Parts: sequence; C-alpha cells; structure tokens
Amino acid sequence: MRILFAEDKFTSSRAILSALKKAGFAADLARSGQNAIELLRNYDYGLAIITTTLPDMDGYTILNTLRTLKVATPVIILSDVDTPDAKIRAFALGADDYLAESFETAELIARVQAILRRSNGYAHPIAQVGSLTLNLNNHTVTVENRPIHLTGKEFAILELLVLRKGIAQTKETFLNHLYGGRDEPDIKIIDVFICKLRKKLQAVGAEDLISTVWGRGYILHDPQAMPVPAPLLALSQMPVPPEAAMLQLHAVAD
Repeated sequence: MRILFAEDKFTSSRAILSALKKAGFAADLARSGQNAIELLRNYDYGLAIITTTLPDMDGYTILNTLRTLKVATPVIILSDVDTPDAKIRAFALGADDYLAESFETAELIARVQAILRRSNGYAHPIAQVGSLTLNLNNHTVTVENRPIHLTGKEFAILELLVLRKGIAQTKETFLNHLYGGRDEPDIKIIDVFICKLRKKLQAVGAEDLISTVWGRGYILHDPQAMPVPAPLLALSQMPVPPEAAMLQLHAVAD
C-alpha cells in the first residue's frame, strides 16, 4: 500500500521513510503542505502521515483543506504538542490518528497497519480469499499453508486486488498504486506483473482467482462468494412450451 509522508525536516523524514520501507510500504515524500494536498487530490494513497510544522501551512490547515475537498484518505497527524486540545482539534477536523513526538517508529508502523486494515474493512491483519491467505502486516502469502514467494510489486498488486475484491481495478490504478505517479513505466508492465502473479498462484492450485475485465483491467473473485450455476438437470425438468414440443416431435419423425 502506498503512503504519503508530509515533512520538511531531513532527519525525521529519512528515519520514518526508512521504517515504512522496512515494513513493506511504498512511500512518497511531500516537503510542503501544498505539495501534499496536490498529491492526495490526484493520486490514490492508502494513507497520509502529516506533520503539523510544514513551512507553508500547518497540519491542521492541510487536514481541513483535504476534508473540504472531499479527500477521504486516512490521515495520521504527527505533532510536537501533546495536549488534549490539540488532539481534539485534529480529530474534529477529520484525523484518523494523532501521535505526539517523541514516538517510536514501531508504534507509528503499528498504527499505520491498523488504520489501513480498518479502512479496507479488515479488523484483523489476516485476509482470506478462498484458499489464499494474505498477511497485511508481515506481507506473506500462503495457499493452504504453502508459502508463495512474491516480489514487492507482485505483493502490492495482490494486496490491492484482495483489499478491493469483487471490484475491477484499472491498469492506471495499479500503476498509481505501485509508482504513485512518479517515474511510471509503460502501462503494459501491469500485464507482465499479473502474468507472473497468476503463474505463481497457479503453481499452488489457486489459478482462478484473478480475472481479466476486458477494456478495464483485472478483478479478484472470492470463490466462496461466486454464484453457483444451477444444475443442468433442473433445466431439463423445466416445462417445454407447446411450440418447442411440436418441433421436437417433427425432428424425431424426420
């Protein structure tokens, strides 16, 4: 899942970006409030981490602007103020969490993971789709307890499909999810990633999860939620209209 971090201080931004990368997240850095707002308006981020001391505007102004623009991306506010009033103000403006400095990066990562799970409808870090199990925290994938070794990009694609199962995702959405609008390769690279991912799933008996939606992109189905076709026997037991019965009789006579 891609995350935006808005911070202009080199030391703290480097430490947090490194922790996010180590936890398996792709992260972009915005060094001003305006830059953060534009990125969040135009690209699909799973979450934003915003400090309150950016040079052009404070974190509260950024948050208020985002919510006024109907940007629903979850936001964690990082602040050097640890008072109830500051926290209440942030939550009233639409923050999803608030961390006061100094905090441990491990705590920030845990909060990021929890918010991402909840925002995608998962209270638990384990996502199950048929025989496939995806751990949103440690980025592991198994099929019937058999591990599948995926690259970072392959996991990110599968993660997006699982979190939005049953909803077709365009190739542009995948590109944005993987690259955040920066240094994007040709869109055909998504077909390559999907092909490799399908082969790895097929090798462990989970080949029917990802379907192509022609002209749109790809979709992941939950086998347990897919409608089961009615038995052919039921069709044969349906009453036959008189006209069809006469045609059948003529065919037998011929």
